[in-house]
Amino acid sequence: MPTNKTIGEKVIAGSINYDGYIEYEAERIGKESTISEIVRLVVEATNTKAPIAKLADKVSGYFVPAVMLMAIISFIVYLLIGSSFAAALNVFITILVVACPCSLGLATPLAIVVSEGLCAENGILIKKSEILENAQKTDTIVFDKTGTLTYGTLKIANVINYSNMEEKEVLTLAGSIEKKGTHPISKAFVDYLEQNNIESFEVENYEEISGYGVCGRVNNEQIILGNSKILSKYGFQNTHKQDEEKLAKAGNSIIYVVKNKEIISIIGVSDIIRKNAKEVINTFNKHKIEVIMLTGDNKESAEKIAKEIGIKKVIANVLPTQKLEVIKKLKQEKRFVLMCGDGINDSPALATADIGVSVNSGTDIAMDSSDVILTRNDLNSIINLIHISKKTIRNIKQNLFWAFFYNILMIPVAIGILTPIGITINPMIASVAMVISSFTVILNALRLKRIKLN
Repeated sequence: MPTNKTIGEKVIAGSINYDGYIEYEAERIGKESTISEIVRLVVEATNTKAPIAKLADKVSGYFVPAVMLMAIISFIVYLLIGSSFAAALNVFITILVVACPCSLGLATPLAIVVSEGLCAENGILIKKSEILENAQKTDTIVFDKTGTLTYGTLKIANVINYSNMEEKEVLTLAGSIEKKGTHPISKAFVDYLEQNNIESFEVENYEEISGYGVCGRVNNEQIILGNSKILSKYGFQNTHKQDEEKLAKAGNSIIYVVKNKEIISIIGVSDIIRKNAKEVINTFNKHKIEVIMLTGDNKESAEKIAKEIGIKKVIANVLPTQKLEVIKKLKQEKRFVLMCGDGINDSPALATADIGVSVNSGTDIAMDSSDVILTRNDLNSIINLIHISKKTIRNIKQNLFWAFFYNILMIPVAIGILTPIGITINPMIASVAMVISSFTVILNALRLKRIKLN
């Protein structure tokens, strides 16, 4: 909603003036401007993110030298016990082939590639593969309010109809008048007409009354739309104050619709909550993941939305730098923080969080600062991301198990421990065992494509 400004008050660069004209003085320019400060914070945050060591890299760091050492020792032992050089070399090569870490090398990247494809199919674009390893660690989720938990644009939320007209007809009548306006409230009506493929009526004698509303004639009938002040201006008696107060308490901006001096409807317009926000928050609460609302909006508005969707902790009236400090403080408490936002103000916090998530309708700088972009603007995607991450880590561990299972099973055979009972292998058979190991890992990784998501 527009904010009224008077002489001496500050305005933010990029603000849109809806009414009249303004004269302003630029107090901070260039590197001192708010946007430059945000860019600086984003750069600092991205430069301080710690690199994450992959599980397979750690395992390979121990496994490969151990196999090499085992092969060399076996080669020397065979020579010492009187075996020919060819026989010792055969054992040496067999051990190296059968213990080839191909499956070990496939275990992590293959699972991550399959999971990234699954995420992309479900509207989750991941910039770094580490996200799939780490999302399952999330224990704290921080949401911005406007544009993330809500749609970020005004929409028609409630309609109280006092006439014998259908609700659709009342909204069409109001929308036809508002279509000629430039106020954010007007856009709510225009969006309604467009989304429902409704043709507007022809409007004559359109007039915008600053601070009150708009009026015009439709089919030779006088239509007036505006707040309660417009009723007093035209001398209409307001007999619906209780309904107005009810809608206002619910966070709506109130629009009276007057037709031929008779109030036919009260329409409540507000930034409404995303359709599945409450279910998503409930899911996080069930899984013991703390949800925090972090917003620059006023405390009353933030707490109203939070209460409605089940968020218990609200931090309101914060600036971009303060959002950043909140995320830093949470990380200092050894929490794994996922931050979801959409605006320029969110970008430093998104870059600082362990995982930054931006909705696709967000600003370019927010999407650039984040690690994950939700192309479907669906908060369920965050649940899916965490679910896929858990399944991916489990799959990687399974892959590593199978890789080690074959190696542990075949290395003793390759060394010749089972020779006394007539079981031996040569490099060719060892290569077949190595292929079976890799094939098992591949099949197991492909099972990730069958994960069921919300």
